[in-house]
Amino acid sequence: MFAQPLIDYALAQNLCAPEDACFLENSILALFRADSPEELPVPGLPEYPTLPQLLQAYSAIAAERGVIPDDSVTQCDLFAARLMGIFTPLPSHVCLEFQFRGMQSPKQATDWFYHLCLANGYIQKERIAKNVHWQTETEYGALDLTINLSKPEKDPKDIAAAARAKAAAYPKCQLCRENEGYAGRPDHPARQNLRVVPVRLCGEQWFFQYSPYAYYNEHCIVLDERHVPMKIDRLCFAQLLDFVAQYPHYFVGSNADLPVVGGSILSHAHFQGGADRFPMAEAPIETPVQIEGFEDVTCGIVKWPMSVLRVISEDKERLTDLADAVLRAWRGYTDAARMLFAETDGVPHHTVTPIARLRDGKYELDLVLRDNSATAEHPLGLYHPHSELHHIKKENIGLIEVMGRAILPARLKAELESVRQWIIAGMPQTDDPAVTPHAAWVRQWRGLYPDDADWEQVLRDEVGRVFMQVLTQCGVFARTPDGQKGFAAFLASVRGEINAEYKEGLG
Repeated sequence: MFAQPLIDYALAQNLCAPEDACFLENSILALFRADSPEELPVPGLPEYPTLPQLLQAYSAIAAERGVIPDDSVTQCDLFAARLMGIFTPLPSHVCLEFQFRGMQSPKQATDWFYHLCLANGYIQKERIAKNVHWQTETEYGALDLTINLSKPEKDPKDIAAAARAKAAAYPKCQLCRENEGYAGRPDHPARQNLRVVPVRLCGEQWFFQYSPYAYYNEHCIVLDERHVPMKIDRLCFAQLLDFVAQYPHYFVGSNADLPVVGGSILSHAHFQGGADRFPMAEAPIETPVQIEGFEDVTCGIVKWPMSVLRVISEDKERLTDLADAVLRAWRGYTDAARMLFAETDGVPHHTVTPIARLRDGKYELDLVLRDNSATAEHPLGLYHPHSELHHIKKENIGLIEVMGRAILPARLKAELESVRQWIIAGMPQTDDPAVTPHAAWVRQWRGLYPDDADWEQVLRDEVGRVFMQVLTQCGVFARTPDGQKGFAAFLASVRGEINAEYKEGLG
């Protein structure tokens, strides 16, 4: 039977039951515009095909039969989502199953949901496996680095098709709930195999899903049911803590809500979380801080290249109150001597990147101070990677990188290999565009290593040190005695604001 390999896979992954086989066969025949299985060729497959092998084989047949316009990456991806949507349970079933398993434990619910999203191909496991990963030891612990190769490059046919496509405003963005089941188009991914489950955060309706191109273990996205902009405020802190109260095996955080220091999508309120433990979570409190009126809340400056205040308590409300006071103090804080300005001509510069977790029975919030101001010398941002580091990292530093995991551009894989060969060749004069952006950087440290060094490992370690510099440049208070004096001065201003509120409450 034409569809049998797919049905066998679905049975093995618990995506269907034997009683579904006839229905699924006919659904697939309809997708291929065939009246009977005999009209279709038997796909050439190994005995135990993987899901990517299955999707590649069936997409090729779809292209041959004219079911899809061509065999470009985009068209095959659109078709694959449509095909696997046939095997994906209806949203109502997914929500009920998630709720039922959640009654046993939150982890049982997320384990089941995560497996579903892997099995139906929504999470692109094989593409994610192409990413290059390593760690570099630094004075702040081991930093994680990833060269992101998972997202496929657009080929010319895809680009041309997107240019011809009629502009559409539905869904409003790639995070909107309306993506669930959407067929996609050349400029918007198909989501027939996407499923989301509801989660209530502080009485508001949000939804929970997994990321198709995960940057870490069980990378999930928690999104507002409304298409509203990102906003860091008291409610945001409360909702982050509410999420980890419901799913204590996950951390959750939010990108900042201002350009340059925020994420790639600021138009739709969302959080990111998962089961990974990031380097910043392992970093200790370096300088304890006690805030009058909040003596029951453990506070301290974290030993981290960026400027991070960690607050810890068993009481979510106390953390929310303190985090809100820190945010409001920071939004209005100016220290001209240290190039920190709350606003310029009414345009705000200050916000935070918050991360919540539950550890040893206590709630933690890491509040990373952010500033998106720019100068003539640093037009992309004073607290953004500076131009001398752009050969490695030029993009915004968002939530994931703040926590110590670099997401590096795909170009670096080939460029670093070219640089490695150039070093081995004796570093001759070159106009190779893959080498020249990195040449001055290499000359800074080449003499530190013997000629027979493992240059692949050396390059990875040096890239890791560049990432540490990136994070340091994004820190609003420098890791110097004067910078830390400035951090203490800011915290003193928070004390004053909190103390005034505390005394008013007592009155």
